[in-house]
Amino acid sequence: LFLVAVLESCWCGVIVAISAPCVTAMAERTPLLNYRLYTAPEPRSSRNEGQQPPPKKLSTFFGVVIPTLLSMFSVVLFLRIGFVVGQAGLYQSILMFVVAYFIISMTVLSVCAISTNGALDAGGAYYMISRALGPEFGGSIGIMFFFANICGSALYVLGLVESIVDIFGMPPTGQTTDSIRVLPQSYWYELLYGTVILILCLLVCLVGADIYAKASFIIFLIVILVLCTIFVSFFVVSPKSINITLSLGNISEASFTGFKLSTLKSNLPSDYIEDYTTGKMMSFAAVFAVMFNGCTGIMAGSNMSGDLKNPSYSIPRGTITAVIFTYIIYNILSLMISCTCERLLLQKDYDFLKDINVWHPFVLIGIYSSTLSASMSNLIGASRILYALAKDDVFGKLLMPAKKTSRGGNPWAAVLISWVLVQLVLFTGKLNTIAGIVTVFFLLVYAAVDLACLALEWASAPNFRPTFRYFTWHTCVLGIIGCGIMMFLISPIYASCSIAFMLIMLLVLHYVSPSSSWGYITQALIFHQVRKYLLMLDVRKDHVKFWRPQILLMVANPRTSTQLISFTNDLKKSGLYVLGHVQKGNLDEMPSDPLQAQYDSWLSLVDALNVKSFVSLTLSDSVRHGVQHLLFISGLGGMRPNTLILGFYDDCVPENGLQQIPAFSYNSSSIMNEQDCSLQPNFPPARDASSPKALSGKEYVAIISDSIKMLKNVCLARYFCQLNKTELFSRKNYEVSIDVWPLNPLRPDSANYVDTCSLFLLQMACILNMVRSWRSAKLRIFLCVETGNSVGEQDKKLKQLLRQLRIKGSIKTLHWDSVAALHWHKQMDQVDGSEGSFANTFPSNAMKISDDYLMAVNKMISEQGAHAAIRFLYLPRPPADITLHERYLEQLDIMTRNLGPTLLIHGISAVTSTDL
Repeated sequence: LFLVAVLESCWCGVIVAISAPCVTAMAERTPLLNYRLYTAPEPRSSRNEGQQPPPKKLSTFFGVVIPTLLSMFSVVLFLRIGFVVGQAGLYQSILMFVVAYFIISMTVLSVCAISTNGALDAGGAYYMISRALGPEFGGSIGIMFFFANICGSALYVLGLVESIVDIFGMPPTGQTTDSIRVLPQSYWYELLYGTVILILCLLVCLVGADIYAKASFIIFLIVILVLCTIFVSFFVVSPKSINITLSLGNISEASFTGFKLSTLKSNLPSDYIEDYTTGKMMSFAAVFAVMFNGCTGIMAGSNMSGDLKNPSYSIPRGTITAVIFTYIIYNILSLMISCTCERLLLQKDYDFLKDINVWHPFVLIGIYSSTLSASMSNLIGASRILYALAKDDVFGKLLMPAKKTSRGGNPWAAVLISWVLVQLVLFTGKLNTIAGIVTVFFLLVYAAVDLACLALEWASAPNFRPTFRYFTWHTCVLGIIGCGIMMFLISPIYASCSIAFMLIMLLVLHYVSPSSSWGYITQALIFHQVRKYLLMLDVRKDHVKFWRPQILLMVANPRTSTQLISFTNDLKKSGLYVLGHVQKGNLDEMPSDPLQAQYDSWLSLVDALNVKSFVSLTLSDSVRHGVQHLLFISGLGGMRPNTLILGFYDDCVPENGLQQIPAFSYNSSSIMNEQDCSLQPNFPPARDASSPKALSGKEYVAIISDSIKMLKNVCLARYFCQLNKTELFSRKNYEVSIDVWPLNPLRPDSANYVDTCSLFLLQMACILNMVRSWRSAKLRIFLCVETGNSVGEQDKKLKQLLRQLRIKGSIKTLHWDSVAALHWHKQMDQVDGSEGSFANTFPSNAMKISDDYLMAVNKMISEQGAHAAIRFLYLPRPPADITLHERYLEQLDIMTRNLGPTLLIHGISAVTSTDL
């Protein structure tokens, strides 16, 4: 037992030590692994000490069904159902309900799908959208949803105040015989009444979700009882006349007729008139905006996701139940009203249900209870959304105060902030004034939920497998289209402004919000589309007209290659660009892959240099085999490297250029931040003069030969550490040039300068000159000729070729007799067949070329390029005899010594076309 106890304590210590630095990094990317492996068991002695009991969670009925029902009934059920039927008629009223419930049903299906695809936390719709579409989209929609709930809460408070004033308010004349009309009426008095009601809602929400659920249940029972009395009243109350007040204080009578066919017929068509509370002319869109507020409560249950026992179970079942129930009630009630009430009564008295009830106070109790509950629901929903936004740090420190919670987990600070904002909205004064704003905001949120579900469905991610399967991408699209159309029908101005506000928030959050580990749906969608288009990219349909360089740049150490990496990014011309690296080693002798720890540093390097490239790392027993691996396997489908770029093999001591990048500087604050370990350069130090090289000269030349055998174009880059593009183009009165030497220096045959390799050389130089930052450089092509040859003819042919290839450049003709005279074939006696022998005996040619000739070539190039930024030289093919590889490398070294940034190019591909 003692041994077991010791082992258990040691194991707990090890787990805690390991999990401390890892939990942050793991975050939400591997939540199950994080939970299973990195949760340290608590000591038994402290399990019950100083712990608060967990807050009570709500069931499906109390947490979803009741809040959703009360939010969807609220004002429309008792105060605006007659307004809708009176203005739109029964036909259009039913059409409005069908359209409204069709839109919200599509959204409900999306909500059910997302909510059953994983664990939900506080925040409701915001949590769903942000975890599906990322923090930018989620944050912008979340703040819109927050404001929608704020305005919704104010809407219901104003509805309650309107009802109270209609019953208990004194008339404008101040004279009344009714003893219950004792409340003064004015803008400020109504604002005072609304403030008192809102404070009552605040007190309930400050206590917490548990007391809110209990209060909602009591109100739910009251509302159901009142509904029953309303339906009973249609059958038991006798027909009667009801006094209504018209404009200018005139009194008129309108009748409750009981069930009559004539009453039903008169209420079937629409009859839009002015709203007597606002004086505005009504229309289908205006009435629909008011009516749709009865449908905007479908998110009331989702807003409580953080307070539910099982959100994934409760939200779909509770929301669907509430939607079906309210739809049936609204339609039945509309039909009964149309059959029993005159249109004048419906249009001029929004409290008519009270007048026709078996006991008048019943309806008042229902109005007050439902609107009070709906206001509380929106207030507590807004606070939960604000708390979720603050907890996710979407807006940084701006919402820091909203993070504060009570011991029971109630976000009291978010409740207070929401209460203040609702109070500000109450200054608008009229219910119908903000009804359009609330409706547009909610429709935008519903469209965003549909978009989130659509994106998840289209991404076809294996982990998107919701248990609720009664949806397709068609329902999501219909929901988005329906919400968009209704937004602009209700109010084009409000719809345009809300979308513009959302887009502005989207851009702000894109640059301001911190990175998250929630996962970005854009990455899944991009992957899905890229895979599809890669399959469509058929290599058999390639054509030289559409050729572009697809480059594999081999990097021994990024510390010494930053300038070359940036230059190659200019050279790729929207083609594939891969940074390749070979680390020598044997995986059998290692506990794990050493390259995985380096990969993030390489990606950070790509970001810091602002290059558009992929990274491909490999482990091999030799650099040559590693390069072969990368040439074989890099890329996918039609996107494979066709050009290999290598740094030059010489004895120069490499310089560490990594410290010039702020993100990788040791003094950078990002490096000092322990949490951002991806920016710490996990690269070996730069090689010094005494350190051995990773490969020999023979192996280096063998890599060139292997690449040519694999039909890859080869470029050797030398002295690119000296390239400073910013300084180069900032000089005044200094003409920068790109020099091209399309002649094989080891074969001074001026008659054969137009071959595949020379054309490739011209193409690469032209591509560089097309890049925006290199357009100011002048392209110069050097034509080396010997005395006695037709100089004018060769110059004319080259100009014609450049014109056909649409290459803008100047031709510089050089007489290089003194240089060519040093070549061995000029110094030997001419015999029959010597030219053919020269052309076909390249190994002997490589052996016989003297250093004096190569130095003369080097001097000629150097003298002609005082302002050359880059030199493009012809790279001869390596000799087939491997014993001559070191001599070949030495010849290249002599020829390019001290020339500045130079690119030796050997082209295999046909890359130019004169056809349209």
